[in-house]
Amino acid sequence: MPISAFRKKKLLYVFNVFFDVNQSGTIEKKDFELAIERICRMRGWSPGTAKHQETRELLLKVWDGLRHRADANRDGQVSHEEWCSMWDEYARDTDRALEWQHSYMNFMFDLEDTSGDGCIDEEEFTTVCSSYGISPEECSVAFRKFSGGKSKEVSREAFEELWKDYFASEDPDAPGNFIFGKTSFN
Repeated sequence: MPISAFRKKKLLYVFNVFFDVNQSGTIEKKDFELAIERICRMRGWSPGTAKHQETRELLLKVWDGLRHRADANRDGQVSHEEWCSMWDEYARDTDRALEWQHSYMNFMFDLEDTSGDGCIDEEEFTTVCSSYGISPEECSVAFRKFSGGKSKEVSREAFEELWKDYFASEDPDAPGNFIFGKTSFN
């Protein structure tokens, strides 16, 4: 069964906003190098610091895992089609995530948990997601949608379930659809 138009829009949103940093239409190592610098600059982690090095090592491992799994034609780039195909395979069994997928999920959680207290709150989420060009208002609405509107914080365990929703669910109302700050995929 092919990926629905809705799910494809979600997948390509993450591809275009969080991975294809240089907006070339493909994901390649250069995108990860640019992302490392952008993220470290945003968080105030200077080159040579432990956090900068840790971020660099982790994201380059994510790139290696992504390239190894998704780059079907071995051209050193991941296309839209290769990206969607890989996530479609993930959706068939979300409990068997690849190591790089799990590492990236944890990285995103830690990036958004700016206080380091083990939970993401609305202010932290809004600050990080708005740095990717999403309005703070939309980020706040997205947080309330995925947190159920009742919770002021989201734990790592809850985030992991929301992550699975984002990449696997066909339900437009699934709470996980909002973990990247966007509230609509029309």
